Amino acid sequence: MTEHELRQTILEVGRRLYDKGYVAANDGNISVRLADGRVLTTPTGYSKGFMEADSLAVVDLEGHAVSGAKASSELPLHLFIYKARPDVMAVVHAHPPYATGFATAGVALDKCVLAEIIVTMGSIPLAKYGTPSTDELPKSIEPYIQTCDALLLTNHGVVTVGKDLMDAQFKMERVEHSAHILFNARALGGETVLSKDEVTKLYGLRDSYGASTKNPGCYVHGNDDDQDCNCSENIDDFEAIVEQVLQAVTRK
Repeated sequence: MTEHELRQTILEVGRRLYDKGYVAANDGNISVRLADGRVLTTPTGYSKGFMEADSLAVVDLEGHAVSGAKASSELPLHLFIYKARPDVMAVVHAHPPYATGFATAGVALDKCVLAEIIVTMGSIPLAKYGTPSTDELPKSIEPYIQTCDALLLTNHGVVTVGKDLMDAQFKMERVEHSAHILFNARALGGETVLSKDEVTKLYGLRDSYGASTKNPGCYVHGNDDDQDCNCSENIDDFEAIVEQVLQAVTRK
């Protein structure tokens, strides 16, 4: 995409976040990596539902202003992700009510429950609390960002990353949709967690879904006995990750 097209796409993503109630007032921020390595991002103090293309900010990877308005105060989180993940081209941060409710309650979305989430994203862990607009926030996601494309931020919100802006936006929608479903399931008595064998079958479908995630998700082994999530491990060989999880479950 050209820079003009990327600016228009940021405006579209902002409108979607606002219309869906994922952000209120001036909350949230969006960014995309430009072809020359700079970052195009939303400005501080603007509602994401009512931005204009020329109000966006351009910065370098060190956060120095290049052009446009003043960048969001959450910019360090975005820049940390871009430096840690060269494959990431876009970042979306928002406060969708159900997912943020889980984050505020200290509950991760890391059980093997929803087939679509397992296939496309894996687990959605909960990062420790970090004060917004400080270095604490990027540090809080450091254990997870290498293998996770979506994270809950304790007492804060959600951050998603993607190969482009719409990919990151769709992941935000998936996170909120799954949180809403789990909220309803728990109101009805609790969710049903899929077995190791069922999850293994779903992993076999990842290529057909076009999923590129290395996030193995979380296996369970009988009677809701949860296996710890391995998404914080930076392992390049995805098959090795799966094998490690399977071996751990077998030993239990």
